[in-house]
Amino acid sequence: MPFQYPLNNPSLSPERPLENSYWRANRSPGPKLGGYGLARSSEVHNNVNTFFGEGRTLPMYKDKPYFAPQRTSPRVRQRRVLYGGLCLFFLVSLWYYISARGKSEFKTYNSEKGEELWAWVQSLEKEPVYNGEELKGIDWTVRREKVRDAFIVSWDDYAKNAWGLDQYRPVAKDGKNMVEGGLGWIIVDALDTMIMMNLTSRVQDARSWIHHSLQYNQDHDVSTFETTIRMLGGLLSAHYLSTANPTLAPASGDEDLYIEKATDLAERLAGAFDSKSGVPYASVNLRKAEGIPAHSDNGATSTAEATTVQLEFKYLSKLTGEAEYWRMAEKVMEVVDNSTMEDGLLPIYIYPDSGKFRGNNIRLGSRGDSYYEYLIKQYLQTSEQEPVYKEMWDEALMGIRKHLIAYTKRAQLTILGERPSGLDGKLVPKMDHLVCFLPGTIALGATGGVPLSQAKKSPNWSQQLDEEILLAKELMKTCWATYLATKTGLAAEITYFKLDNPPVMMKDVYPESTLFTGNRKSQLEDLPLKSKPLYPLDDETLNWVKDLDIHMQDRHNLQRPEALESLFYMYRITGDETYRHWGWEMFKSFMRHTALVVHGDRHSGSNSDKPAEQGLSRIISFTSLNNVNTIPPIRRDNMESFWMAETLKYFYLLFSDRDFIPLEENVFNTEAHPFPKFQLGGDLKTGWKRKSREPEPLPGSAPQS
Repeated sequence: MPFQYPLNNPSLSPERPLENSYWRANRSPGPKLGGYGLARSSEVHNNVNTFFGEGRTLPMYKDKPYFAPQRTSPRVRQRRVLYGGLCLFFLVSLWYYISARGKSEFKTYNSEKGEELWAWVQSLEKEPVYNGEELKGIDWTVRREKVRDAFIVSWDDYAKNAWGLDQYRPVAKDGKNMVEGGLGWIIVDALDTMIMMNLTSRVQDARSWIHHSLQYNQDHDVSTFETTIRMLGGLLSAHYLSTANPTLAPASGDEDLYIEKATDLAERLAGAFDSKSGVPYASVNLRKAEGIPAHSDNGATSTAEATTVQLEFKYLSKLTGEAEYWRMAEKVMEVVDNSTMEDGLLPIYIYPDSGKFRGNNIRLGSRGDSYYEYLIKQYLQTSEQEPVYKEMWDEALMGIRKHLIAYTKRAQLTILGERPSGLDGKLVPKMDHLVCFLPGTIALGATGGVPLSQAKKSPNWSQQLDEEILLAKELMKTCWATYLATKTGLAAEITYFKLDNPPVMMKDVYPESTLFTGNRKSQLEDLPLKSKPLYPLDDETLNWVKDLDIHMQDRHNLQRPEALESLFYMYRITGDETYRHWGWEMFKSFMRHTALVVHGDRHSGSNSDKPAEQGLSRIISFTSLNNVNTIPPIRRDNMESFWMAETLKYFYLLFSDRDFIPLEENVFNTEAHPFPKFQLGGDLKTGWKRKSREPEPLPGSAPQS
């Protein structure tokens, strides 16, 4: 069925019947691990979990062979993109004059979800404090539905006021594009969340906009990394989920829409890799497919950005048969690893032309974080067939434990510090919220996504893996403490910690172990299950809360997902419901303090600030905060795309059964876009080997026997 001509704005008429019932995880018979169907009813199965069958192969993209010969080089590709883009430019420009852009009127705007959500938030103070056996009676399906409601409210408000725009300010009710014509920053990023939530009509609206309005021909530079993980990743994930089960949020139109948009974008992004070393430039001009060095840091690309595009390009290569995507992604990893940095820990900047690192700053916060995340995820993406990435992950994790793990002064909370001056420099006890991706990633690396109870039965299980799980649990506890320590129950962007002088490091606690396989539990056996007001502080709370130090300039909250991401992995892997309850407390805090509420009569459509008793109050959207330690909090008036693409998605997955998008079958990119695991084959293989880590003999010394 062909697409209808796009509406000026999406229709938000009452949900279609299929959309009223989201997908529940139902067990289906069969011995295959993770082989459970996701079904709306017992008669309808979602094949996302068993997309590959026993062979775990991928469907061919149209009639193209898996491993077509390389037919493009960076220079040829750039010319092709340039000439092809010029031919399309006038047609695309004409279309943008015709298409409706920006703010639109909503005649059918449905405020019922916002009213219901606000009424529920008002009732939260009456929610009982669960403990012990009572915890087993929680209906997580109902809680997952609240997350879905929050997404609907967020999406509908964006669609009403800034449809098609890349950035949205929910207080001002306006937005703007990052480049002329827009990049689909919010629509594409949130697309697979809507598919998971089975929001059919909204998926159709987004799909129509992508078909008719989205193009990547702008004569403008964009971030290579951000565009890859959000836009390329979002399109590939939408292709995967919609192809794996077309009955999940079914939408009409060309089934190859997403993959065709993805390949067009990838051809342009590939120009960023045309550096002397193969390390991508920080930015790329979309029309010219030319890489552009960073305007700061002497042109260096951040290490995380250069090494967090591999999952996306490898999956695209598998889908299309274009082995060049694979080779250029692999080349980056070879250049990085050939530097043979001490204990697998890398400085946070690298020069694209030389492939050499800039400075000595080592951290797992901004500009360093997702390098480590993609080591273990590349290993898992290719069904554990690339052991080089497992080796790199193990080496880096050991380096983290040796150089960066320390314990706080009072409660011995486990923290992950930074080394701005290199491994021989001073440890700075600072944790970005971004660092909270690590607990879940450590647990994922230990079991590969398999439940812990099952993984421990493997003959390959070891004491070191037990210690890694304990480290993941202790770091997760510290991330939870950053939420408990604020008045809103929401973590600050950055938290500092009080340490002894000199700091107590993991290697100091276990000096007899050359592998540092030991670990240490905090003095707190358990942090509170339920967030509660911290002030006035009691003696027990003082014991740990004074270990945390939040600086004034770091008190903002951008609705980030990293702690939720780790809770999702920790619950799926350990089966411990505590992580779900921590997530529920976080969700309630977001609902209480980041929600935008209007009061008035819904029939008049008034948005006035009448007292609640004079009209029906409703939540209309959610926004970032300037200060998590003030109530009411000061709003920032910005809704990041990852609020719908990651944060709400991880809440939804955390409250779903573990068989929904199972870790045994899927790997999530750093923007929470799921891709399927697959087998290597043909030209798609690791095209390099690691250099020896053995020290070279001194000149004139006798060779060792």
